[in-house]
Amino acid sequence: MSKVNRRITKSQEAIKKAVIELMSEKNFDDITIQEIADRANVNRGTIYLHYLDKYDLLDKLIEEHINKLREICESASEMDFIESTIICFEFFESNYLFFSTMLAGKGASYFRSQFLKFLIEEFKNEVDITKGKNYCLSEDVHLMSWQNKWGFC
Repeated sequence: MSKVNRRITKSQEAIKKAVIELMSEKNFDDITIQEIADRANVNRGTIYLHYLDKYDLLDKLIEEHINKLREICESASEMDFIESTIICFEFFESNYLFFSTMLAGKGASYFRSQFLKFLIEEFKNEVDITKGKNYCLSEDVHLMSWQNKWGFC
């Protein structure tokens, strides 16, 4: 197993933090690589060393958070409801700036679509259409009503 260079990790974390902070202040399309570099206190070349462009950076940032949520959901499936809910909310709290920016920002529609896709995948297994109030409902209809209820349309 190769050893992770702490300088690389530190630079990548600073870059990610910088882009999230900038997105909370302005539209993503208006953010430049130079602004990200200045905010992260790194050279432009350092950003290009790790990412193709700002869109690749954003894609990787979104992917990282969705994958972490997926891991949390997998480990939470072994826990009771309250315990698993606490873990999820702690993750959201520790990543508040990211999620608040991505869910409220104008330029973050790609994140919202990926987040919705993730939520549907996770909740699809929870939908029981064999009994109760969901009896005989199409699974797709039930999931669509859920996404309407939570404002993802």
